[in-house]
Amino acid sequence: MVKNKLNREIPAPYADQYGVYGGEFANIQPYDEHARHIKPVKPDHSKLVASIHDAIVATGLKDGMTISFHHHFREGDYVMNMVMAEIAKMGIKNLSIAPSSIANVHEPLIEHIKNGVVTNITSSGLRDKVGAAISSGIMENPVVIRSHGGRARAIARGDIHIDVAFLGAPSSDEYGNINGTKGKATCGSLGYAMIDAKYADQVVAITDSLVPYPNTPISIPQTDVDYVVQVDSIGDPTGIAKGATRFTKNPKELKIAEYAAEVITKSAYFKNGFSFQTGTGGSSLAVARFLREAMLKQDIKASFALGGITNSMVDLLKEGLVEKIIDVQDFDHPSAVSLGDNADHYEIDANMYASPLSKGAVINQLDIAILSALEIDTDFNVNVITGSDGIIRGASGGHSDTSAACKMSMVIAPLVRGRIPTIVENVNTVVTPGASVDVVVTEVGVAINPDRPDLIEMFKQLKVPQFSIEALKEMAYKITGTPEPIKYGDKVVALIEYRDGTLIDVVHNV
Repeated sequence: MVKNKLNREIPAPYADQYGVYGGEFANIQPYDEHARHIKPVKPDHSKLVASIHDAIVATGLKDGMTISFHHHFREGDYVMNMVMAEIAKMGIKNLSIAPSSIANVHEPLIEHIKNGVVTNITSSGLRDKVGAAISSGIMENPVVIRSHGGRARAIARGDIHIDVAFLGAPSSDEYGNINGTKGKATCGSLGYAMIDAKYADQVVAITDSLVPYPNTPISIPQTDVDYVVQVDSIGDPTGIAKGATRFTKNPKELKIAEYAAEVITKSAYFKNGFSFQTGTGGSSLAVARFLREAMLKQDIKASFALGGITNSMVDLLKEGLVEKIIDVQDFDHPSAVSLGDNADHYEIDANMYASPLSKGAVINQLDIAILSALEIDTDFNVNVITGSDGIIRGASGGHSDTSAACKMSMVIAPLVRGRIPTIVENVNTVVTPGASVDVVVTEVGVAINPDRPDLIEMFKQLKVPQFSIEALKEMAYKITGTPEPIKYGDKVVALIEYRDGTLIDVVHNV
């Protein structure tokens, strides 16, 4: 075993292969960009193929290759399951899959793993039954979990080499110009798909809305697309918003949001031209509502809002309280409509959003990020991957990226969920290191990272209860009791990459 900077034990073979986490910016080095294989197209060539089967044949997909998908349709996605079913039917085996994330709807992957069709996975997250199956040890090789910025970095640097990207396209013309704001199943921004299209050796656009050439605006251009397939349906748009835009009336969540907004508005960052990113879900959306009230009252406007976008952000743009929206993913239909209609709502790819090896990620310009957590420990480390039972049930997302880059990162979470403490002695799995976390907000009060004495000074007059992180943990344990340690097995089922490519933690089977 090799211990990384956070004293997490990494098995030596994986430590040798990936390196171990040594600090937020210890491994940010120049690199030679990955080169892909290009097949030029002659003037008389048609990119249209009759079926997914024909597209697979045309790409020459064979055993042992790597394929990718995007997750912009979230729980409404049909594409991954359609493609994987056809691949299995064709007898292709031993594939590595590199989707930007895996949702509950992708449960059929379990059988593909058992049958040897899929033998390696890298993704941002694993949900529900797929996560539980991985945690039980059904795969011989561990899954590699990467942040959104880390995945963009890995693709650009060649750590992930994609042989074929199968990309759901809300609309496409016959030459492969794609956007996400037109069609039967609009998803808005295609920020995570763009990076796959740019670097994959071959790209198959799968669409249910084939439109006349040229299809504009162009999110993914024809120069990045090899084949176009028209199918009956690529997804259910209502699945995009499932669980993401839940407006809360829960008193606990509203108190968390109220405290978080108070921290923001009493900080030195809350001034004309500030920038922010909020997450989805009840508390985060409520933060945006409280923030709106303060912005109106104090006549303050934000220069930009970033990240996964919801209708709450779109409303702020329409009201003139936010000057620009910079969008890598949309979480509801109104956001997708706004992206298509409003020139101040701008689409970016994952590399521009959060890659630590890009020439300038937007998160580097971010003042405030509001993030959620499954667990936070007394060193301010955050877990967003494994539940209290040790089972993989979450996603790394942009958590470690935005936390490292913004000026003030805020992690919001209830002190206790049910009878399970959220503030603990040691998190099950470290995804975001405590060095990146500045303020923890709960319904009983806040804890400021002692490594940020400037914030401690800034918030001396804050009218929100302040505690040490240890005191918050003790409050949680008084309610729940000290949690029993999880009994893990010896098998490593997941490797948790930090955004720079080193290993920050591993997950063992349960």
